[in-house]
Amino acid sequence: MTGPVIETARLTLRPQAMDDFPRWAEMMADPEAAKFIGGPMPAETAWRGFMTMAGAWSLTGIAMFSLIERDTGRWLGRIGPWTPLGWPGTEVGWGLHPDAQGKGYGVEAGTAAIDYAFDVLGWTEVIHCIDPDNTPSRRLAERLGSYNQGPTRLPPPFEAVSVDRWGQSREEWRARTRP
Repeated sequence: MTGPVIETARLTLRPQAMDDFPRWAEMMADPEAAKFIGGPMPAETAWRGFMTMAGAWSLTGIAMFSLIERDTGRWLGRIGPWTPLGWPGTEVGWGLHPDAQGKGYGVEAGTAAIDYAFDVLGWTEVIHCIDPDNTPSRRLAERLGSYNQGPTRLPPPFEAVSVDRWGQSREEWRARTRP
């Protein structure tokens, strides 16, 4: 898979590779990690989401990056731009493997992904669709400078899912002090 590669101090953000799938499937099977992104699922169902991301990269050039720890090559999660048909805005979303949570990877990768969305994709705003009960994602959004803009609706088949729209404009992003 060809596509953009972004490197930070500890991380590489790149399109999905087949070697990423085992840890992707682990994350999607974990009850806590998958709680707010569709719930735990078997590998066969996780495969469809994995292929959706790879297909989005291939057809649109926009999808969440695989998040790779530079020192080990270990897959840590997914993070980046996401714009499904009917989505309530231009989102930078995320999901981290359970063993990658609480280590600052989300802020580091989120900063790089939002920079990419504004500087390369030319977006004028970034949103994050977050379940009101998802405290870790709300905290990450706040650390990235986003704020709760109120409830929003997702397109089918997710229209019954309760989410708040968090976000900020390109101007707000550029004016803030970095974490």
